[in-house]
Amino acid sequence: MRLTNYTDYSLRVLVYLGLKKTGQLSTIQEIADTYNISKNHLMKIIHHLGKLGYIETIRGRNGGIKLAMNPTEINIGKVVLATEEDFHIVNCFSEGRNYCILTPSCKLKHALNEALMAFLSVLNSYTLADFLHNNDELNALIGDPFSNYLND
Repeated sequence: MRLTNYTDYSLRVLVYLGLKKTGQLSTIQEIADTYNISKNHLMKIIHHLGKLGYIETIRGRNGGIKLAMNPTEINIGKVVLATEEDFHIVNCFSEGRNYCILTPSCKLKHALNEALMAFLSVLNSYTLADFLHNNDELNALIGDPFSNYLND
């Protein structure tokens, strides 16, 4: 199982914003510079996360982005489901691209589907808050000069 860069970057954005003090704004440029991600690519991700309700964008001179909900309310499995294009880990998972002659009798697809469901089940058991407990270490790694604490 492999997640796309889009999902990886989406999760990184949420972690970054989750490390900020409640209400503290960040900018797309700041996040792009921190993770060395294309600003244009990040803008698409920010827009999508905003449409999903995970982040709030504030326009204007003093604008920026912040989490729209408490990290305990952001389920990682749901984020992954919302940001991944599909979970077709083999051709037979896709009706339109299935050219495998073994599909009618194949038992492997059932095992792969079971593995996929287990993968998603594990992700569903975590929230963003679960990944912010070591915020001092994370802030040191992202180079944040402020001493931020978990959202209340």
